[in-house]
Amino acid sequence: MSEEESGVLLDRNNGLGVVTLNRPKALNALTLEMIETLDPQLAEWAADDSLGAVLIKGAGEKAFCAGGDVRAVWRAGKDGGDLTKLFFWEEYRLNRRIHVFPKPYVAILDGVTMGGGVGLSIHGSHRIATERLMFAMPETAIGLFPDVGGTWFLNRCPGETGLYLALTGARLGAADAAALGLATHVVPSERIAALEEALAAADLSGDARGAVDRIVAEHAVHAGEPTLAPHRAVIDRCFAYDSVEEILAALEAEGGAFAAETLAGLRKKSPTSMKVSLAQLRRGRGLDFDSAMTMEYRLSQACMRPGSDFYEGIRAVLVDKDHAPRWTPATLEEVSDAMVDGFFQPAERELLFD
Repeated sequence: MSEEESGVLLDRNNGLGVVTLNRPKALNALTLEMIETLDPQLAEWAADDSLGAVLIKGAGEKAFCAGGDVRAVWRAGKDGGDLTKLFFWEEYRLNRRIHVFPKPYVAILDGVTMGGGVGLSIHGSHRIATERLMFAMPETAIGLFPDVGGTWFLNRCPGETGLYLALTGARLGAADAAALGLATHVVPSERIAALEEALAAADLSGDARGAVDRIVAEHAVHAGEPTLAPHRAVIDRCFAYDSVEEILAALEAEGGAFAAETLAGLRKKSPTSMKVSLAQLRRGRGLDFDSAMTMEYRLSQACMRPGSDFYEGIRAVLVDKDHAPRWTPATLEEVSDAMVDGFFQPAERELLFD
């Protein structure tokens, strides 16, 4: 495969390993081939004493990574292909590789960062948002659940904001991402090239973490005022319940424009996905990272069953683009506790880590 065709470009600039996600026309959506390129390279760099840090970025000016290539998974599921198993297996193992990476891992979140793109960044040490960041976990709109470690990082957001993001798929800019701990720093897009040059020129042979911290701080700016801040009390009140029905009732009783807008958005999501996602976060509160990822793999495989909302969600949003999914079941009341429990049963092949 030529460099022009490669979904991932790998480079090294002195003590800095550089990863470029290279599918700009597809908003750098993550394919299985990209995962299979990146994972062994990170393993090699982790063991390389001459390399001090890794930087990962997206090609083009629109996106870091818009998510996993779920259209390819959708096609495989309809055709009976193995990608429905392999993609999530390898993706979650890569997420874990980043989570345990022993060196500074700097992700440049310049543009769209959703789903699988969040998984490539959130588990690293430095998540650098620019003013162009659009962060979201939109899975309930396509019949999935907030995966790639969402069980872990959404439960660590303040108050009930993690559950709010999981159910609504709300889009965040840099200020909100920083306020919720999803981004560690904000650097203007015009300074990103200088930041990368400074990291490449730095002596990373000693205290690499300290050097990276210092360089990033020199380029960072104040994050700005988060737009969610005025709504935090409403979010924490209404999303504190342990059933989706109660959350919707609380939003209806709350009144006001924000609650009404949130309620209207939730009523468009997959009822099954919302109930599974709520159960995922509540059950995942006390799990360690590996256990959380094992649970998510089970959920992913349940979502790949024939007739699941995943196939209808991808059809409506990404294939036919009519944005009129016909969810089955169509209402929350029809999604029983037993149906939700069925998503958490062991997978045919359980996720394993090295």
